[in-house]
Amino acid sequence: MLGAIEAGGTKFVCAVGDMDYNIVDLIEIPTTSPIETMEKVKEFFIQYNIQSLGIGSFGPADINPSSPNYGCITNTPKEQWKHFNIISFMKSTFNVPIVFDTDVNVAALGEAKFGASRNVNSSIYVTIGTGIGVGAVINGEILQGISHPEMGHIFVRRHEKDHFAGCCPYHKDCLEGLASGPAIEKRWGKKAVLLENNKEVWEIEGYYIAQALMTYILILSPEKIILGGGVMKQRQLITIIYEYLKRLNNGYMSFSQLEENISDYIVTPELEGLSAIKGAFYLSKNNLYGNTELLSNLG
Repeated sequence: MLGAIEAGGTKFVCAVGDMDYNIVDLIEIPTTSPIETMEKVKEFFIQYNIQSLGIGSFGPADINPSSPNYGCITNTPKEQWKHFNIISFMKSTFNVPIVFDTDVNVAALGEAKFGASRNVNSSIYVTIGTGIGVGAVINGEILQGISHPEMGHIFVRRHEKDHFAGCCPYHKDCLEGLASGPAIEKRWGKKAVLLENNKEVWEIEGYYIAQALMTYILILSPEKIILGGGVMKQRQLITIIYEYLKRLNNGYMSFSQLEENISDYIVTPELEGLSAIKGAFYLSKNNLYGNTELLSNLG
């Protein structure tokens, strides 16, 4: 059996599956303190004879396998989780290979291997929820440099009607500080789900997300963009993003995906809530067999 963990800022999703990536069992655990959460994670997996474990975690995180801190969450706004090493905790109980990456990278991989971007060579997965993260798969490999990309913290132009200071503890008014779920709640005094009929909320939200997508397109030129996370469950939002993105492009890039087929180019996840779990299964299986070309030939 394969093990998978999507370690999110709000909840941990843990699953076991067979070698064909089929889910055998799955559980959701609230993200509270590291010890409380991880003890429940351990209790779940100890029921099964897993051979390998793949983890996608909220970040920032150390995802360099040659680093002594591999598996460690670093400068997260979640104070209790700073410098907590998930791999070390799991290794204390499970003597199996463990591979570790960010949750959004693993979700991008899951969609690239099994979901909405399986038929293209390059794609990005954007999650907009408790935080904002972006994972990119380019020519079959997860994009990574010195560390994992932090495209959720780019800076955007402020909407003329928006006077909210921003809620990112490091940058205030970066994309995450202005457009994440907590930013919406702090700006308007209500959770996003209670603001469904407030047009101004989603006009401002769409304005910021479209700016970010325009930047990603200009830099990476992906063949597919997938928008996930809790905020994107507001179905009216994607149409607003399309409209703002066309305005921002202003005819500059003339490829048909952006001008004519935008609803096929920018989509929601096909795996619907299981993108990261499927990606973690894939990492887990490839790590088990020691595949040196871990992310090659996706799709």
